[in-house]
Amino acid sequence: MIRFTRITAWLFLVGISLGAIVLSSFYLYLRPGLPAVEQLVDMRLQTPLRVYSSDNRLIAEFGEKRRAPITIEQIPTLQLHAFLAAEDARFYEHNGVDIKGLVRAAVELVSTGSIRSGGSTITMQVAKNYFLTRDRTFIRKFNEILLAFQIERELPKDQILELYLNKIYLGNRAYGIEAAAQVYYGKPVKELELAQMAMLAGLPKAPSAYNPLADPERALIRRNWILQRMNELGYISNTAYELASGAPVTARYHGAETELNADYVAEIARGEMVRRFGDEAYTDGYKVYLTVDSEKQKAANKAMKNGLQAYDQRHGYRGPIGQLEKDTLESGDLAESLSSFSTYPPLRPAVVTSLSNDKAEVYTQEFGMTEMPLETMAWARSYQNPDRRGPAPNKPSDVLAIGDVVYVEVINEPKAEVTGASENEPNEEAHEAATQDKVKVALSQLPEVQGALISLDAQNGGMLALSGGYSFQQSKYNRATQARRQPGSNFKPFLYLAALEKGRTPATLINDAPIVFDDASLETIWRPENSSGQFYGPTRLREALYRSRNLVSIRLLRSIGIDYTIDYLNQLKIDTSQIQKDLSLALGSGQLTPMEVARGFAVIANGGYDVKPYLIDRIEDSRGNIVYAAPSVIHCDENCAEIAQQTPTPDVGFPAIQVAPRLADERAIYILHSMLRDVIERGTGRRALALNRQDVGGKTGTTNEQRDAWFSGFNYSMATTVWVGFDQPSPMGRGEYGAVAALPIWLDYMEVALAGQPPSVMPRPNGIVTVKIDPETGERAAPGNTNAVFELFREENVPAQQTSDAIQSGEDGGTMLPQELF
Repeated sequence: MIRFTRITAWLFLVGISLGAIVLSSFYLYLRPGLPAVEQLVDMRLQTPLRVYSSDNRLIAEFGEKRRAPITIEQIPTLQLHAFLAAEDARFYEHNGVDIKGLVRAAVELVSTGSIRSGGSTITMQVAKNYFLTRDRTFIRKFNEILLAFQIERELPKDQILELYLNKIYLGNRAYGIEAAAQVYYGKPVKELELAQMAMLAGLPKAPSAYNPLADPERALIRRNWILQRMNELGYISNTAYELASGAPVTARYHGAETELNADYVAEIARGEMVRRFGDEAYTDGYKVYLTVDSEKQKAANKAMKNGLQAYDQRHGYRGPIGQLEKDTLESGDLAESLSSFSTYPPLRPAVVTSLSNDKAEVYTQEFGMTEMPLETMAWARSYQNPDRRGPAPNKPSDVLAIGDVVYVEVINEPKAEVTGASENEPNEEAHEAATQDKVKVALSQLPEVQGALISLDAQNGGMLALSGGYSFQQSKYNRATQARRQPGSNFKPFLYLAALEKGRTPATLINDAPIVFDDASLETIWRPENSSGQFYGPTRLREALYRSRNLVSIRLLRSIGIDYTIDYLNQLKIDTSQIQKDLSLALGSGQLTPMEVARGFAVIANGGYDVKPYLIDRIEDSRGNIVYAAPSVIHCDENCAEIAQQTPTPDVGFPAIQVAPRLADERAIYILHSMLRDVIERGTGRRALALNRQDVGGKTGTTNEQRDAWFSGFNYSMATTVWVGFDQPSPMGRGEYGAVAALPIWLDYMEVALAGQPPSVMPRPNGIVTVKIDPETGERAAPGNTNAVFELFREENVPAQQTSDAIQSGEDGGTMLPQELF
């Protein structure tokens, strides 16, 4: 017996020794390949790219993984206890591997046939999530154990737990506890209730199987088991356990909680970030702060939608977007039927269910049965062509039929005082309040016409607001930056500026009379006309600009020369690659994008300095370090290249200063400001008088057959351009000039953009002289001339002093100089 015991003991010792040798061999073999624990601290979590406005409103989030890193101090203790109860109750007691936990898991497997609390510790999961593959092999498991021991030796427990809670996958693209709280409950983890905390703690074991969105019943069982464990471990009281375990499942999917609808802007920023950082832009946690102001952007969105819908309704109703069969209507499953039709806020699809003499009953997914009064259909005369509509409707059946699917807008949705509502997603409380009384809606339709708005800080080129069309969901084509269109008369300020620099003045007379060109470069006989079809004879340039006289502009271009004008446009850094090199240039026959036009007007607005539009103000990495900041812009009049070379580049790797050289004579610019203010005071832009501001100038623009409508306006601080037209150029209809189609959009935006802003006027430069002239002749007024008006001149261009005898005799030029009137 003693001999047997000795043999057994020796065998046991030999077995242990051999096991130790094998384990040691594995350790020595695997240890060199294990990653350094220091990498955990330095490793970048795959955090999505987030884009913010200048006032810190979230615009967009890009990336497959939603993650919001958080410190352990920011996580409620109950939430920590929920995860410890579910995953590793002895976390603060073991050294990385929990032998008791492994035994408990084995007992659970034998007794119940399943393992509710896994044998892997939180430290082992950190090792697996950060460093190791998902392969189910002995070597990987052994690596996991070794690395867990190594992590425990080198990092404190709280830091390990923090790494775990930021890395763990919790379903629905959510990585980490903070992102999961936002995805499932729409609020930060610190605001969760106990039952919600336990629900999240149940996800790591099987994010799909225990997902409250995919399988709420199974998730509820898992949640209540965790609550029971928390109670057994003394983390919560019996009362808290009973209340939480009886709570309903409240999880629902919450998309990225954007605070500002600016999809066209976000797409520009996304493209720029990918250009800079490649695919890492989506995963490295960059935060991009833009120059866009949230209030201005909201105003741009609203102005664009309202303006395009107003045009659309002026031209009639094109009919329903669909038709539901009688069987579908009778089945009552209308919500499902409407789900195939897209929503373009504020437009919602609705189906007509009944008609009477003064209203229609329509069903919407959001509000159920709603009422559409007859007066909201008054605009819906049938569309026939851009210039013709059918008769006005007298009753709803003149417009609609039962089963028609149409777009509607809510007109009496209560503005409940609730929090949490975003621009794109109505708050649940507001929805509930709206359904207490029958909601009223107005008939609408999705516009076919499109538009663009771009607003720039004239002093530095920062984009303040941008809209590339009616809806990004409808079309991702960004017309503000991509659509090349003829600017029409919106181009004339650049021609007049070139003329002012060549010695012409606002008082220069040019004959507004019929003209015919037989020019081979124009391919046919060209008979340009004014938009009114009339001719007005000798006209001062000031009046010709604010009345947008085409024939004067053509003669002006011929007088200063096409080549000179093209060279001058190049000097202004206006792209001339798609600009006509003939006299049609005077009428804006070339092609420019709205961004290029806005940039040109910004050069005019700021007094003649170069403008480089930009959108990104700064970029921060996942740790808050600034990796890029837009340089400060310095206006420069001379020796600009030397100043730029002397400007030191900081250690961060991006320039701190950008030199903007002068591109145009400041005195000519100052005079042009005065002329363009007259466009609003007495010309084609008079509608903008509604702003009640003296510091605003601008110019309308319309191309042949009203295919393009423009308005560009500015003060010394800001320049904004609006374009309206069809993507495939076609006539918009009689009367759809820039002042009618584009100016109202510009006006609605600028009312918000300029609200509360003091007047911003270009300072008067030296070398400007104000003298009285005779408005009929453009010459300096003789003493005693009661019709005289004040005019601005560069001092070298001031008309000579005249006597009444000289003017009467026509000496010294008079009003009929051939070189002026052709």
